[in-house]
Amino acid sequence: MSDLPPYDDSEQPDPVDSFDEIIAAETDLPQALGSAPAGETPIPDLAVIEAGSRTLRTQGGPPRADVPGRPEDPEVDKALREVEAELATRWGETKLEPSVSRIAALMDVLGEPQRSYPSIHITGTNGKTSTARMIEALLGAFELRTGRYTSPHVQSVTERISLDGAPVSAERFVETYQDIKPYVEMVDAAQEYRLSFFEVLTGMAYAAFADAPVDVAVVEVGMGGSWDATNVIDGDVAVVTPIGLDHTDRLGSTTGEIAGEKAGIIKQDATVIMAQQPVDAAQVLLKRSVEVNATVAREGLEFGVVARQVAVGGQLLTLRGLGGEYPEVYLPLHGAHQAHNAAVALAAVEAFFGVGAQRAESLDAETVRKAFAAVTSPGRLEVVRRSPTVVLDAAHNPAGAQVTAEAVGEAFDFSRLIGVVGASGDKNVRGLLEAFEPIFAEVVITQNSSHRAMDADELAAIAVEVFGEERVQVEPRLPDALEAAITLAEEEGEFAGGGVLVTGSVITVGEARLLLGRG
Repeated sequence: MSDLPPYDDSEQPDPVDSFDEIIAAETDLPQALGSAPAGETPIPDLAVIEAGSRTLRTQGGPPRADVPGRPEDPEVDKALREVEAELATRWGETKLEPSVSRIAALMDVLGEPQRSYPSIHITGTNGKTSTARMIEALLGAFELRTGRYTSPHVQSVTERISLDGAPVSAERFVETYQDIKPYVEMVDAAQEYRLSFFEVLTGMAYAAFADAPVDVAVVEVGMGGSWDATNVIDGDVAVVTPIGLDHTDRLGSTTGEIAGEKAGIIKQDATVIMAQQPVDAAQVLLKRSVEVNATVAREGLEFGVVARQVAVGGQLLTLRGLGGEYPEVYLPLHGAHQAHNAAVALAAVEAFFGVGAQRAESLDAETVRKAFAAVTSPGRLEVVRRSPTVVLDAAHNPAGAQVTAEAVGEAFDFSRLIGVVGASGDKNVRGLLEAFEPIFAEVVITQNSSHRAMDADELAAIAVEVFGEERVQVEPRLPDALEAAITLAEEEGEFAGGGVLVTGSVITVGEARLLLGRG
């Protein structure tokens, strides 16, 4: 890793001198660090991630506060790891039994906390988390106390539950878990299957929001809609971001079939904010809306993006909302897709406040501008390093990869772009790689530490078919892949405009973010 030039190495030790030593220390740490139960050897890959984060931290500049790291207090860190270990014994997010019976039972014994506040419910294939963060920022700017529940997390599980625009503290996360744990165990005992990891987290979020209390909850579905654990709320506003082909084994093989599952979040008399959709998906969503007497606002008709231009660090937008136009809106995120997400978020907040229905006037434009200017979305075309520039993006399906590739071409002037790709085995990796092929000069294939990760050699075999053997390099360990990619990007010289894009999975991006000192 000594080949990675630091920003200022005048006072920093050479990381290569201590890397092996740190890995050994990390691997020998006791179970208090949560790598493994007592008496068992910690997972080597996770030890490498921890060690790599320390050796590369000086390379990435100052850390940001938008994604929490591990708690500094050893006792709090230990308590959080214990909660994480208990949650990890439950069904993971990829093992599903399509039913809301268990989460409904949990809500019942908790006293229906999800009914103590209004909510905005978000589904779709891509753009859900960014849209949720924009909605949260807008509501907060209008002085409402918000709760936001999103998934998956980039680095810390505590990111999933936010209050007032910030992830809950580790202490509060642990307290919330301990508060609902007896009720979770009660439901476990009465059900055919125990509550899953995602169901318990959903229960924690709804309980935390009620306890805060919040004025409004912004809730992103985990998968689908009808039988998603979040769907025990009755969202006043239902948001549907663009629908594409993902999770086809569970949701359907066409966008229309997938829309049928996602339409389940549209409740009686709600307002539906619909992003631009494939025709078959739009038809399904509109049919469901008619059945439940929901009011529909469609991007491109009732609201949308009027104009956009690339700006330093993002883009300048003119948005048309349900109540009028909002000019000169600066959004510090890259890509046309984020502009469309912004239009959807604005319309959702307008609908929540009754704009276009109970009231004719638009929202205060200056407040809207202030909110959008403060939006962040970690791991979404996020620049985490310069010279060469390293960008992280969590695209994990062909549709997401396509919009990311287009945004990279628009927002960055790379003369040579190197891809680092680590994907999950249950994704359409060929489609993802094909979307990136036109913009990657070379690609470094790797894998993250998740059990869901596709084997690097298996992924590389597909990459060779897409890119050709001469453009593919394999580095199974993510730290090695980052080093290799940065070295390749530097081959054209310091000022030649080489860059690196790390993508393929939220987990890959999260681990790279940690390695590069963000969090």
